[in-house]
Amino acid sequence: MKTTLFPARVAPVIPVTGQAGFPVARIFCVGRNYAAHAAEMGQEVDRESPFYFTKSAHAVLLSGQDMPYPPRTNDLHHEMELVVAIGEEARDIAIADAFSVVTGYACGLDMTRRDLQAAAKDKRRPWDTGKDFDNAAIIAPITPAGQVADLASLPITLTVNGEMRQTATLSDMVWSVPEIIADLSTLYTLMPGDLIMTGTPAGVGAVVRGDLMEGRIGDLAPVIARVV
Repeated sequence: MKTTLFPARVAPVIPVTGQAGFPVARIFCVGRNYAAHAAEMGQEVDRESPFYFTKSAHAVLLSGQDMPYPPRTNDLHHEMELVVAIGEEARDIAIADAFSVVTGYACGLDMTRRDLQAAAKDKRRPWDTGKDFDNAAIIAPITPAGQVADLASLPITLTVNGEMRQTATLSDMVWSVPEIIADLSTLYTLMPGDLIMTGTPAGVGAVVRGDLMEGRIGDLAPVIARVV
């Protein structure tokens, strides 16, 4: 007798430079983690605590692949982000110990159906349809943490068709990587395979079919995708 009615979906696997692949379990996303981006969206940063939303692991699209323009939107936006890959269990971890559970870092794009997100905000509803959809998390290969020095000083940029759209430094984040990990670990038991998308700088905007997006953070592998 079959143990499942149909084959279980296979977890997406992100390449890791020089190592075996990283199977994705959950994706946590940090909202409004750059003050300038919060301002451009008409919001203020709440320094009392970060807030989060999630994407399904099956929203992952690997860098280098085309992104089909998603349905039921006329306003698809790019959001360039640092992605943190968790490699060990963490529950109530101290800020001082947070880096110890990081496997590596990657460039990522948090793609957003902005019109659906705005409609949800207007009705005080969850953001799921605006944020969690097929191919909404575009992730580059992961660079092992030991190969990344002085993380906070790294520049983060995004170009569309060669034109600069977003530029900042990771030190501009309201909540640092260790602070995010420590806080999230009080809400969830973080596990190997979890990803954290740490928020986007100012300069988010729409893309259309044919646009080529290229995001970079220091010497990490770039995230590249064309909308088709």
